[in-house]
Amino acid sequence: MFGLANPDRFLRFTRPLTPMAWALAAVLLVLSVWLAFTAPEDFRQGDTVRIMFVHVPAASVGLGIYLALGVSSFFALVFRHPLADAAARAAALPGAAYTALALITGSLWGKPMWGAWWVWGDARLMSELVLLLFYIGYMALRASIDDEAKAARAAAVLGLVGLINLPIVKFSVDWWNTLHQPASLLRAEGPSMTAEILAPLLVSMAAWAIFFLAVWLTAIRTEITRRRVLSIRARRALEA
Repeated sequence: MFGLANPDRFLRFTRPLTPMAWALAAVLLVLSVWLAFTAPEDFRQGDTVRIMFVHVPAASVGLGIYLALGVSSFFALVFRHPLADAAARAAALPGAAYTALALITGSLWGKPMWGAWWVWGDARLMSELVLLLFYIGYMALRASIDDEAKAARAAAVLGLVGLINLPIVKFSVDWWNTLHQPASLLRAEGPSMTAEILAPLLVSMAAWAIFFLAVWLTAIRTEITRRRVLSIRARRALEA
């Protein structure tokens, strides 16, 4: 793992993996869409339940992406691994997109179920919104500082602080009285949904996770190339 901290090794290792990840993500996304539309209606929610096949993967993967950002920020801040910083930076935009998608689909789902697009007092909704703000704050902080080294350190600190919010998002429905339904997948007594709904959901979660992996690997590889180009330009400017 630490051997991959070398950018050259990382590029060699991920060169065949990246197109494979894109291909697998495309297949799984198409399959997940087909399964989502062929799954039976819920006896209470009707066709509205199909929003779950986007909302749940977007929310859960968005949470996992921030964990990846936070861990990468730790290695970048403590061990000064430039690749870790590149990984953290590359995770921010897709993480924000996933979290925003989770909030949007949650509102679309919540309107027919709760009778409201948004409930400010709901702990899950608010903690998910805070997660999106951490993503946006991370990107804004990096963009606001011209010195890339200082920007990386400041953003890494913010990334680590944001980790505090992850257990709040995850366990908010258990810790507080909330409109958001409790966990129906990861439960001690097993999933609370039927196999006809569970199978499409698991495929959809895998599809969105692999899709992020493909985006992440591509973004990291692009970031490495960008930094090398900037380094070459800086060197030539000094020599001129």
